[in-house]
Amino acid sequence: MAHPRLSEAKEKVLAAIRESASNTLVMVSGPTGVGKTTLCARIAQILTQEVSADLEADRATIPVVSINAVSPESGNFNWRDHFRRMLYQIEEPLVNYKRLPPGNGNRSTCSPAQAGTGRAGAEYCFAVEQALRFRHPKAVLIDEAQHFAKVRSGRRLLDQLDVIKSIADRTRTIHVLFGTYDLLAFRNLNGQLSRRSIDIHFQRYRAEEAGDRRIFASVLRSFERQLPFPEPPDLVKDWEYIYERTLGCVGVLKDWLMRALPTVLRAGRTAFGRKDLEPYALSVSQCDRMLSETLEGEIRLRETKDIRLRLRLRLGLSDDTESSAAVAREPVGVISGSQKPRRSRRLPGQRLPIRDRIGTTQVVMRGGLHV
Repeated sequence: MAHPRLSEAKEKVLAAIRESASNTLVMVSGPTGVGKTTLCARIAQILTQEVSADLEADRATIPVVSINAVSPESGNFNWRDHFRRMLYQIEEPLVNYKRLPPGNGNRSTCSPAQAGTGRAGAEYCFAVEQALRFRHPKAVLIDEAQHFAKVRSGRRLLDQLDVIKSIADRTRTIHVLFGTYDLLAFRNLNGQLSRRSIDIHFQRYRAEEAGDRRIFASVLRSFERQLPFPEPPDLVKDWEYIYERTLGCVGVLKDWLMRALPTVLRAGRTAFGRKDLEPYALSVSQCDRMLSETLEGEIRLRETKDIRLRLRLRLGLSDDTESSAAVAREPVGVISGSQKPRRSRRLPGQRLPIRDRIGTTQVVMRGGLHV
C-alpha cells in the first residue's frame, strides 16, 4: 500500500540511482517496521519495468540484483557467504567452481582476509565483480544492511564499507543499502566515503505533527477498505491506541493486522475492532525499546542550528546572518580587494582599555624607589 512517506523515500532512491554519475552508495535508514523491505521490493519492481523493453535485445542483462545481508553466526560478517548468495541470486553458473585467473590474484577488490575465509572468498568476490560487469544491472539492492556492521573490531567498519564501495566503483554499479538506524555506524567514516554516498531517511509518522496524524488516519482508512468484511471496520476511532503500539510505522501496523485477522476469519465473525487487535499487539516494553532506538537514530540524523553554527565557525564564517547578508551585497571588488588598514587613535605607549587583575599589588615608581 502506497503512502506519502513510502512514496517520498521511493522517489529519492530512484533519483539517486538514475543520477549515479558521482555516487556509488545510497544508505536508506529508518526505524524497524517502517517499510524498508517493502520499499526495496518496490524499487526492484520499478527498475525491472523500466528496462523490460531492452531485455528482449540483450538476454544477458539482469535489471536489478536484490539480496539480504545475512546476520553472521560467529559475530563477524561472512563476506564469502554473502558473495555466494549474490552469485546464486544472479543465477551465475558453476558457483562452486570459481577460480581467480592465473597470475592475476591481485585483480580482486577483496583481499583473502576481507573476503571471508581464505582465498576462496577472494575468488567469489572476483566472480561477483565479473558478473556485475557483464550483466550490468541498474543497481544492487541490499536489505538488512546493518548486518555489515557486525564485526569484532570497530576499526574494521571502514574495511567493510570499502569492500562495497570498491565493487561499486569497479563495476560502475550503484549499491543501495537498506537498514535500521544501526546502519548509521557507516556514516562519515572518512571524507571520501561521505562525498560518494547519499543518506536517505525513511521516517515514521510523528504524532506531534498535525499533518502526520491526518496521514496516519488516512492509512488506517485504507487498511479498513482492504479487510475482507462486508462492512469496513472503524479503526480510526482507536487511532491513538494503534499509534501507541506501532510508533507510527506502517510496516508494524500491517504485520499486526496480518496476525490478528486469521483468528477472526476462522471464527466466522464479520466484525473487527480493538478487542481483536489487543491480543496480538506488541507489549509496552517492546514498544518502549523500539522507541528508544528510533529516537536515538532520529537525533543522529537531525541537523540542528548549533551543529550548523559549529561548522560555520570551523570554516571561518561569521555566525551573524545579518553580517553575512551584508557581505553578500558588497561588490566583488570590495570583497576581494585589499582595504586600507584603520589607523589607531591611541597615542604611542597608551594602554589598551582593559581591566587590571584583581588581587595584585600596584607598583608605583617615585624617584627610582618602589612604593
